[in-house]
Amino acid sequence: MKKIMFAAILSLLTLTVNAQLVVLNDEGRDSAYVETIKGRAQKIVDGLQLTDQTQARAVRNIIANRYFLLNDIHAKYDKSQQDALQAELYKHHFELASTLALYLNDDQIEAVKDGMTYGRLKRDYNAQLEMIPTLSDFEKQQILIWLKEAREYAMDAADSKGKHFWFDKYRGRTNNWLSSRGYDLKKEREQWQKRIVKK
Repeated sequence: MKKIMFAAILSLLTLTVNAQLVVLNDEGRDSAYVETIKGRAQKIVDGLQLTDQTQARAVRNIIANRYFLLNDIHAKYDKSQQDALQAELYKHHFELASTLALYLNDDQIEAVKDGMTYGRLKRDYNAQLEMIPTLSDFEKQQILIWLKEAREYAMDAADSKGKHFWFDKYRGRTNNWLSSRGYDLKKEREQWQKRIVKK
């Protein structure tokens, strides 16, 4: 019992120390830009409803630093250097989730990802289910897999247009797949619109 208590206390102390070590990477950046990014990150953190303010500040700084990093990476490359851009984005892709894991559980990390991508995953998934209520469990699972994949790409996009691009791209893939499985998407969409009007 003492060992368990000691481990719990040690874990709590480690979390507190780590939280205090997350420094906002704002040096040399325009102050107005920094405030904008801090506000964007804070909005995501507010949605998590964290009660520990030290933890909340650490998470906010992690998210803000992620935005700073993405801006720096995208600024380094032009349209002719897309391979190099994608290589560097991939190099840093997993850092966000692994760093957040020091402070958040899996569901909270999912919420951060959704916050950074305008909630498109849940919105698109729910719309797909509402449009085609006869989807099988297998089809629902595949759609969700592709949406999660789209979200991973969207998280590394340079701006909102780039983030929405990835979800639209995967929606096209999903629609093509559903059509190949015999769904008449035009008819499904028309029926969906009729159901909406009746509500």
